Amino acid sequence: MPPNPFLLAADNSPALLPLLRENSALASQQDEHGYSLMHAAASYNHLDLLRALVREFQVDVNLRDEDDETALFVVETVDAAKVLIEELGAEVMIKGSDGYTARQKITEEGDFPEVAEYLKLKEGEQARDLLNGANGEPVQNGGSDDVPPPPEGLNFSVSAVTQAEDDETEVDPEFRRRIEELAQRADFNSDEGQAALRELVQDAIADRNLADRNVRPRQD
Repeated sequence: MPPNPFLLAADNSPALLPLLRENSALASQQDEHGYSLMHAAASYNHLDLLRALVREFQVDVNLRDEDDETALFVVETVDAAKVLIEELGAEVMIKGSDGYTARQKITEEGDFPEVAEYLKLKEGEQARDLLNGANGEPVQNGGSDDVPPPPEGLNFSVSAVTQAEDDETEVDPEFRRRIEELAQRADFNSDEGQAALRELVQDAIADRNLADRNVRPRQD
């Protein structure tokens, strides 16, 4: 019987990488529940394996299981979360089929508070990037650099906001005007201000018709 790559990944076996190099298709293989080597490496904190899967074998860092959850949903250490996000480009704001982001799910389960706190920080950085705009010019918000994390229920990708820069097109001046006007409001950090932010971002994302959204292929 051929070796089971999922068991090899769980054990961080030195036999796994040679096996994948012989048959690279195994690197992106998913079982009947969508579980992948990415999920296994993340949950068992095998950081070098995570790097190899994405960099050498070109596995999608946002590969989703049957619950639409990526490897970020199963990390148990801040180190694994950092590798996924800061080194490999995992999306923080992806939601599973239950409507939760990785941070929201980990927070609710309560087992890894340090991971939840780190993910909350990264969400806040994405919100700050959004407010800064696609060309990197900071938006003034009454003299404070402490931009709060995006409101609950907000799901967006930074790549959607920066797409204009990548395509060498101009940022929509109306969107820039509205975001600057909102950031200037005295009640920006209030529930009302955050509701306005949510609505503005959702409108902008809907208009962009994201071309880079990662969708897990259906399993036959």
